Amino acid sequence: MPSLRSIGVDVVELMPVAPFPGRHGWGYDGVSLYAVHEAYGGPEALQRFVDAAHRAGLAVCLDVVYNHLGPDGNYLSKFGPYFTDAHHTPWGWAVNLDQPSADGMRRYICDNALRWFEDFHIDCLRLDAVHELRDDSERHVLAQASDETAELSNRIGRPLSLVAESDLNDARMVTPTAEGGLGMTAQWNDDVHHALHAYLTGERHGYYVDFGSLETLDKVYREVFWHNGTHSPFRGKAWGAPVPPETDRRRFVVCASNHDQVGNRAIGDRPASSLSPGAQATSLAAILLSPFTPMLFMGEEYGETRPFMFFTDHDEPLGSAVSEGRMSEFGGHGWEEPLRPRGAGPRPPGPRHVPAIKARRRRGGR
Repeated sequence: MPSLRSIGVDVVELMPVAPFPGRHGWGYDGVSLYAVHEAYGGPEALQRFVDAAHRAGLAVCLDVVYNHLGPDGNYLSKFGPYFTDAHHTPWGWAVNLDQPSADGMRRYICDNALRWFEDFHIDCLRLDAVHELRDDSERHVLAQASDETAELSNRIGRPLSLVAESDLNDARMVTPTAEGGLGMTAQWNDDVHHALHAYLTGERHGYYVDFGSLETLDKVYREVFWHNGTHSPFRGKAWGAPVPPETDRRRFVVCASNHDQVGNRAIGDRPASSLSPGAQATSLAAILLSPFTPMLFMGEEYGETRPFMFFTDHDEPLGSAVSEGRMSEFGGHGWEEPLRPRGAGPRPPGPRHVPAIKARRRRGGR
C-alpha cells in the first residue's frame, strides 16, 4: 500500500465483501449485508486491512450493494416485508423502500452504512447501481442515508463520504439534500469512460453506439454528460439532464477502465492489451488531468495486460443459468465466441481469496 500512496493515490476501493455462496465471486450477490465473507478472513481481517491502509496514509472505500440481495441463500423475506412486487430490478425482487412497512428495509440499509463507518472505520461507501433503488416516497432513501452519514461525521469528527454509481445522468444525485438533492458526495460518470474508450478503440457495439466522436469527448469534458437531455440511440429515448455550471466537477468520478467495463467484456481484456503505448498513455493522461476525480483500475497504473474476467462460484442450476445469461448478453453487445486477448499470455490462475481492489486519486474535497 505504501507504493500506491507514493504515486499519489489516496483512496483504495474494495469490491463488495458481504458473504455470498461459494468461495469465489465479485461480491454483488451478497446475502448477509452486515457480515464479511469468510474466505476473505471475516470481519477482523477487514478491520486489519483498514488499519493498515490508514497507517499508509490511504483512505478506504467499500463497495456496497443495497438494490438487491443475491438469488442464493437470501432468507431475508422470511423475517418481514423487506421486498416488494411493486417494483422490479434486473436481478429480481426490488427492496421495499416505499410500500407499506418500508421502514424496516430503509433502516436496514441506513444502519448498515453507518456500521461500516463506525465499526470498521471505513471512510467512504460506493453505492452500487442506485438507479435500481426504486423509491417513490417523499424522502428518497439516499437522501436519508446522506443526512444520517453527515450527522455521524459531525459526531465522530472525521469526513465520511457516499459515492453513487448512477445511470441517471442527473446532478440531483450530488446536490445537497437541503437544496432538494440526494446529497451524495460524488457519483460515477460513465459517459467520460464511454466517450474516451469508443474514441480510442473505435468500438461501437452496445452502449458505445452513442459515443465515439471527438465532439462527444469534447462535450463530456465541458458539460460532464454526453446525454444531458439529448436522445440516446441505445436507449431509444431522451436521457439525462444538464449539469449546472456551478456544480463542482470533482463530484464526478471518472476512469478509463474499471471492474465492470473490463470484467463484463467477453474475454475480460483491458484497454492496455490492445491500445498502442501512445494511446494508453493518452487515455491515462485524459483521466488524470481531467477536471473530475480520477480513478485507476488495479494494475492500470503500470499497464497491466492480464485479463480480469467475471467469476462466480454458484451451485447448479444457478451456475449454468448465470453463464448462459452472460453469453446471451455478450451476443447482444456484438462479441463473438470468446478468444484470448492479444498479448495476454497464458491463462491466469484462478481467483485469489481476496476482494478486487480499485485505486482512486482525489483532488481536494473529501
